[in-house]
Amino acid sequence: MQTSEKLSLPTMGCGTWAWGNRLLWGYDESMDKQLQEVFNFCVSNGVTLFDTGDSYGTGKLNGRSEQLLGKFSQEYQGLNKENICIATKLAAYPWRLTRQSMVSACKASAQRLGKNVDLVQMHWSTANYAPWQEWALLDGLADLYEQGLVKGVGLSNFGSQRLRKVYKKFAERGVPLATLQVQYSLLSTYPVTELGIKEVCDELGIKLIAYSPLALGLLTGKYLEKGSYPKGIRGLLFRQLLPGITPLTNCLRSIAESRNKTMSQVAINWCICKGTIPIPGAKSLEQATQNIGALSWQLDAGEVAELDNLAAKSDKKMVQNIFQTK
Repeated sequence: MQTSEKLSLPTMGCGTWAWGNRLLWGYDESMDKQLQEVFNFCVSNGVTLFDTGDSYGTGKLNGRSEQLLGKFSQEYQGLNKENICIATKLAAYPWRLTRQSMVSACKASAQRLGKNVDLVQMHWSTANYAPWQEWALLDGLADLYEQGLVKGVGLSNFGSQRLRKVYKKFAERGVPLATLQVQYSLLSTYPVTELGIKEVCDELGIKLIAYSPLALGLLTGKYLEKGSYPKGIRGLLFRQLLPGITPLTNCLRSIAESRNKTMSQVAINWCICKGTIPIPGAKSLEQATQNIGALSWQLDAGEVAELDNLAAKSDKKMVQNIFQTK
């Protein structure tokens, strides 16, 4: 039996991949209270979509991001509580080979959350390396909707061609495809400009979710000064990309100053103007406040066009997700 509950999606969400990354590199329980405050602040300000994944965390911490979100949503008693939508992505692990494996995975996520998953998504397509594995997992997603265990189903890192095939298969079963999530920002326009994802989503009535809308922080302005790079591999990436995106970051700064906004807010608002639901990460109240400042206003057509032009001319682009299909 299909669920009769309606899946409601806000203009902007919160991507808990930021929490997931922190969990991968070492979990500190003292941060729980801070994260709860971030969650409460987001929901009370109308940001009610929280995106996570069952692969966030390793070892004993596997699924910890879901546990935290479940705890936070149950304890929250303020404004917009009824609108909280928790979306989780189920990993296409090599040992998940049957439709039942996806059903079981979603039930495990629901147990960690303490409630049914609102929006379940396939974390990535296996078409690039194991196409034979994919359809059974997709059948499992459709089973979850038919059994009323989720309000909606979606995909992540699927291109236009794969998207159409999955949409057709789901439609034959009477299962609507609610969302598609791709890496999308001013430095990662490939899914839209080259794969035509947005046009296909609009045609099929699918909401497009933009993850990493700030390009790992490159579009925040935080790392424009020499020597202020983050550590590790991320720092190496930033050293390679920042010199080639100077015209774009200068434009972002100029628009931000003219509107009394921040570069982050302009970059996120650009995603909203493009008809997507951006899900920037937030680990602190300061970051959450920054993100929410991207709402309740809109770039004009001239500003969007200027940013589009400079993004297209940028010498450097973000590295694409290796699982992104065509």
